[in-house]
Amino acid sequence: MLQRIDEGGAYANLVLSGALDRSGLRAADRRFVTDLVYGTTRMRRACDHLVDRFLARPVDGRVRNALRLGAYQLAFAGVPAHAAVGETVEVTPRPARGLVNAVLRRVAGAPVAWPDDATRLSVPDWVLDELTGALGPERARDALAAMNEPARVSEREDGYVQDPASQQVAAAVGARAGERVLDVCAAPGGKATAMAGAGAWVAAADVRPGRVELVRDNARLVGGPGAIAAVTADGTAPPWRPARFDRVLVDAPCTGLGTLRRRPDLRWRVEESAIERLAALQRRLVGAAADLVRPGGTLVYSVCTLTVAETLGVDEWLAAGRPDLRPLAPPGEPWEPWGRGAILLPQTAGTDGMCLFRYTRPAAGTGGDETD
Repeated sequence: MLQRIDEGGAYANLVLSGALDRSGLRAADRRFVTDLVYGTTRMRRACDHLVDRFLARPVDGRVRNALRLGAYQLAFAGVPAHAAVGETVEVTPRPARGLVNAVLRRVAGAPVAWPDDATRLSVPDWVLDELTGALGPERARDALAAMNEPARVSEREDGYVQDPASQQVAAAVGARAGERVLDVCAAPGGKATAMAGAGAWVAAADVRPGRVELVRDNARLVGGPGAIAAVTADGTAPPWRPARFDRVLVDAPCTGLGTLRRRPDLRWRVEESAIERLAALQRRLVGAAADLVRPGGTLVYSVCTLTVAETLGVDEWLAAGRPDLRPLAPPGEPWEPWGRGAILLPQTAGTDGMCLFRYTRPAAGTGGDETD
């Protein structure tokens, strides 16, 4: 699995779920395998540092992944040294077993001195720099440390598994029974089903037909008092007439830097250049969505990332270009004020990192309701 993720470009969650489905392992062993695959992937840079101190020449492929796997067990998973070394050697290609055995034994007995925070926290330098610029050094380090812990499973009352931060975003939309709500980037459908659960009629849109089918599948599984119409639509050029909806949610595509605990391979996939590219897409999405909100209605913009460009930057663009949008009061604790919106840090409540902004389009002849 590590080989497929590292060199084959496979997604960790897909590789793992497929392998576990075929494995026949009991529950405890499935949890252990999950920790080994996700943890080794997440802590890849830190593990490389631990073993590279004792390598006389570069190694790659299955040997590199065997060393990472052993180092993760020794340094982070609490596996006894004899088991971590012995079992890792057993799955190493035979010609390299002596090397892996020798290196891991030295890792087990050596003190650790990290060269820098990015290596210790196992992220690319630019990720730490970006979050430090947004949050400050201490809060950035704390956020990344929190996202190096395994994610807890959180299940809603209707049985849908969804991170509490995403649940709170859906709640912040404030959908009510009988209202017409648009979820612009709805897949896989967690927020759309939550809003339908409040009794609203929800148009759940996504630009990719395959993702729309995923929304339909989840809507059928969850059910609820409201209704969901899953549709294929481009949020930058929406097919609905203006002022059609009571409430609109733009949970926009983003760099996802608030979700690193649940998506262990993301830190190695996302590139720094994606920030501005995605921020431009976010501006187009939220700008188009604003026209779909009826006077007196609500627009919510959210992203599961913590960069300035994708959060405060988008809101600043809206403030300059859409003075008709009035900010609404942000949610309270555990959220923190973030410009005109709010941010939820991973270390605050053990959730994904999330940012949201809420706006209203005042009805004619009013100054706008800024308390909702």
